[in-house]
Amino acid sequence: MPESKIATVTLPAYLDPSNPLSKQKSVYFDYDNFSVKNEYRPLLERHGSFLANHPAVAVKVEGNTDERGGTKYNLALGQKRAEAVLATLKVYGAKNSQLEAVSWGKERPKASGHDEAAWAENRRVDLSYPNK
Repeated sequence: MPESKIATVTLPAYLDPSNPLSKQKSVYFDYDNFSVKNEYRPLLERHGSFLANHPAVAVKVEGNTDERGGTKYNLALGQKRAEAVLATLKVYGAKNSQLEAVSWGKERPKASGHDEAAWAENRRVDLSYPNK
């Protein structure tokens, strides 16, 4: 019987579709607020611990807002949200060198629509890992 030539590829946890690190990468916020809710602590603990154990991995912490408010205000609010998540990740072991906080303001909505359901989806921070 010939030997198999198929290579085994191990995906990083953040790219593995069955891993919670890949599935849960967003933190949602209340209107006009940048406080991280307690319900997101386990998610951020998981990501912070992963980063602490994988010092070569870096993540972009991307703050977003809904469409209401001016451009400058939303960029500032998105930055405050990103920095709040970044600070929480550091509590769980992530290092400054692994983290970059950026704000997209209202420029990258997750949901289209002009109602509370859409706005709630857009008030978030996404953890953006490398693609490989």
